[in-house]
Amino acid sequence: MKQYLNPLKTEWESLLSRPVMDAGNLQDLCRDVFTSVTLEGDEAVHRYSKKFDGAPYSITQLDEDIINQVKDQLDENLQSAILKAADNIEKFHNAQWEEINPMETTAGVTCWRENRPIEKVGLYIPGGTAPLFSTVLMLGIPAKIAGCKEIVLCTPPGKDGSIPPSILFAASLSGIQKIYGVGGIQAIAAMSLGTETIPKVYKIFGPGNQYVTAAKQFAFTHGTAIDLPAGPSEVMVIADSGANPDFIAADLLSQAEHGVDSQVVLVTDTPDLLQKTWAAVNHQLEQLPRAEIARQSLEKSSMIALSSMDDCIELSNGYAPEHLILMLGEPKKWAKKINNAGSVFMGYYTPESAGDYASGTNHTLPTNGYARGYSGVSLDSFLKKITFQHITAEGLQNLGPSIEIMAEAEQLEAHKSAVTLRLKQLENV
Repeated sequence: MKQYLNPLKTEWESLLSRPVMDAGNLQDLCRDVFTSVTLEGDEAVHRYSKKFDGAPYSITQLDEDIINQVKDQLDENLQSAILKAADNIEKFHNAQWEEINPMETTAGVTCWRENRPIEKVGLYIPGGTAPLFSTVLMLGIPAKIAGCKEIVLCTPPGKDGSIPPSILFAASLSGIQKIYGVGGIQAIAAMSLGTETIPKVYKIFGPGNQYVTAAKQFAFTHGTAIDLPAGPSEVMVIADSGANPDFIAADLLSQAEHGVDSQVVLVTDTPDLLQKTWAAVNHQLEQLPRAEIARQSLEKSSMIALSSMDDCIELSNGYAPEHLILMLGEPKKWAKKINNAGSVFMGYYTPESAGDYASGTNHTLPTNGYARGYSGVSLDSFLKKITFQHITAEGLQNLGPSIEIMAEAEQLEAHKSAVTLRLKQLENV
């Protein structure tokens, strides 16, 4: 990790630049895959699965027998932990329902909004070196709560085409019945376009590497909505003099081990923490099974000491981290100043891992600075807000003249006429 002592504000953006791949090459690759899937359907999906993942494209239909087999393969403690996490996620997302609130804006003019579920949604669950069964819960449970009629799940399979039991178990808890063993760009293309076996969906959810993120953005140009640009994972820790270097190191490594393109950042007003934390990182790193992945991530990461906590907060708001840990003695005081972050973890005893797994909040969050304009996935992500209005005769008489004046000023005579004809009829009643 690179270390910086009081860098100039003009340098902040450049020293926190995120690792990127050649966007042009990614776009060309996405275009090739989407074109092939459009023309060849399942055959193209099979071919790219073999080419990119070395695995056959597979389909798993969950039924009672398979679910029972899955339970037999999973440790009971893991099952209990998943059930606990699912319960908390369900509680948190159920609490996000909003009541219908009709509003009379003018006498006789009533307006309101109602929720409708997105009927067909696609969930992308990262696999490969670390199958993220927790993401199944994070996406599947709110989709189920929202009432989505069709939930399509795609995840990279093992070399034999199998799906990890943990993903199947989490899917069963989320009410997902059919799982497609396909990953990467070809999975996003299949859900966006539809094939002989994979249904076309209206919105695609889920995190992934830069290939998946690029594919989702490409899908958007084909008329498929996406949740948010959720790419490689990242965390920023803001720590004060009371923070434990071992805790900081563990939180940094928890994101660094996600992938070689992840990024982690420590920001502090206590310069001594840099060396202490770096020593703790190196000590803990030796104990990690994914140490080599974490090392490559750390090469793209930074530790920064600034002169004040206000500067630390300002830098964080500019960076807009996916995960922000306020490892501070008074986190509530500083949390009020946070404007840009996907999810915030407050205090010395709130590891980011809690949000990744079991506290109840959603871990599908905006990365790469998109937290400046995007929120993380929530119940609302699976709903559409439809506005309604009802105007009585009295209401049109009260509001109509204003509409006529405005329409005439914009030279839209048909707009004006739609009101004028009604008002004239009411005059003759």
